[in-house]
Amino acid sequence: MGLFRLTWPILLELLLFMMMGTADTLMLSGVSDDAVSAVGVVNQFLFICLLIMEVMSNGASVVVSQYLGARRSEEAARIAAVGITLNLLLGVTVSAGLLLGGDALLARMNLEGVVLAQARTYMGIAGGFIFLQALINVCSALIRTYGFTRESMFIAMGMNALHVGGNALLIFGLLGLPRLEVAGAAISTVVSRALALLVFVWLLYRVMDVRMKARDFVTFTSDMVRKILRVGVPSAVEQGTYQCCQAVFLYYVTFLGSTALASRQYANAISQYVFLFSLAVGMGTAIIVGRLVGAGRAEDAYRRVLQSLKWAVAITFVVDVAVILVRVPLVGMFTHDGDIVRLTTQVIVIGLLLETGRSFNLVLVNALRSAGDAPFTVYMGFLSMVCMSLPLGYVLVFKLHLGLAGVWLAVAADEWVRGISMWVRWRSRIWEQKSLVEPLAPVVEAPVVAAA
Repeated sequence: MGLFRLTWPILLELLLFMMMGTADTLMLSGVSDDAVSAVGVVNQFLFICLLIMEVMSNGASVVVSQYLGARRSEEAARIAAVGITLNLLLGVTVSAGLLLGGDALLARMNLEGVVLAQARTYMGIAGGFIFLQALINVCSALIRTYGFTRESMFIAMGMNALHVGGNALLIFGLLGLPRLEVAGAAISTVVSRALALLVFVWLLYRVMDVRMKARDFVTFTSDMVRKILRVGVPSAVEQGTYQCCQAVFLYYVTFLGSTALASRQYANAISQYVFLFSLAVGMGTAIIVGRLVGAGRAEDAYRRVLQSLKWAVAITFVVDVAVILVRVPLVGMFTHDGDIVRLTTQVIVIGLLLETGRSFNLVLVNALRSAGDAPFTVYMGFLSMVCMSLPLGYVLVFKLHLGLAGVWLAVAADEWVRGISMWVRWRSRIWEQKSLVEPLAPVVEAPVVAAA
């Protein structure tokens, strides 16, 4: 498994998923900035819910990866089935919770009038069916774990095309359909996800060397569940903590007015493309690390991660500088409001500091999880995000009156503190003691490490 062969399809798949969100933002900006703000607020909570549901998919993919590296394919298939079932149960529970409590949640977010009404509409539709994306995530993660990243990319491409087409029809009421605006974006999202899920399930069965059996989905052992949760729970807690902190920062921004709220949404829509390469490299590296750790090849895993980190930081820097150079026309694609353009371009410049630090975390956190050392990311994340970043953000925004720029600086400080901590942890090689499985027999293969 070469890193480049794994990473470029992941890069394109992530790009396509991100384009779904950008399509919503661009198309809804044709309705109003209020519509963009409403969907942005709801998506912040939906992201948190998806990360909670990643408990099972992250845990299952790491454990399956290590079992495949140890050449224990039958056990890998059983663990994959258990992970899917657990993710489905958790997803349905979360969807029910959003349907029952979504209105109350939004009412506490300092939203008013049209923004609140549109947010409730989007939450009721997209939130109620969020379990579809949870199942897509676990199936896609398992397909990538088996090394079939290109096939997963093609499905994402089809889903994106369906979503954009559905948006055009339902948001603006083309071809005689009703003009549904925010509700149309939500319905398009749900339908495209449902169709993509069917294809993901079919593909997963096709790529497995030992396929899951019906009984595997309902046959749980304490050892399987324990290993999945050993990685999945810390992973979800760490990511959930991050998104909860982002929700708090969002709450800060609501006090800065509608201009800051819309600017935050547009800046986030652009910044996700900056860290896209680092995220893809981190995910591809994690697949390789899991296989290598499962095969008992810790030295190869250690060197692979350090090489991946160099590429991720360098390319993130180059991409971010390019975005800064064209930031004004780029933001102009979303809005012509002069105040929003000015504020958004300001935080994009600050993003150079933020994104370079984030590239450390996207590679190293994924590597530590895949090696079985997920708990450390939780402890360090809590100290940095909750104990340092949130208070710092409050001071910068409300005491020093830096506004939206204060939020970006606080997040940047967190990314660098955690990034350096993760780098020190990886260099310490403590993670070598955290493997989830031992190979049945010595594995002799050509080195997996490949140039990026």
